[in-house]
Amino acid sequence: MFMGEYRHNIDEKGRMIIPAKFRENLGSSFVITRGLDQCLFVYPEEEWRHLEQKLKALPFTKKDARAFTRFFFSGAAECELDKQGRANIAGVLRSYAKLEKECVVIGVSNRVEIWSKEIWETYVEESEDSFAEIAEGIVDFDL
Repeated sequence: MFMGEYRHNIDEKGRMIIPAKFRENLGSSFVITRGLDQCLFVYPEEEWRHLEQKLKALPFTKKDARAFTRFFFSGAAECELDKQGRANIAGVLRSYAKLEKECVVIGVSNRVEIWSKEIWETYVEESEDSFAEIAEGIVDFDL
């Protein structure tokens, strides 16, 4: 399971240190793709395969299903850690998530998310006030 918040910089070559606490669960090879809310989603290979099967089951006759799977898979890239524990993030993904220097890496249960510092701080600021309201809305999920 992934949890916690870490701050790292991305270098001019697009490399970023993956937090040590996440490396073991990610493994040596993983997938990075466009996420929601202008961040990147990072999945261990096994979780990616599981998600891939679910997305394959979506009806391709539905416009929204086609759009989502195109968006999700077209930005996906297999990634490996170098000896310093860094991942090289593809330019198209850096551009999508506006990753320039300071990044926030968070654990979200079965995945890791990579955010630009500015977008993350705006998201947190906007979400904090509605956190109780959001929690109330998901009470039916038996948490």
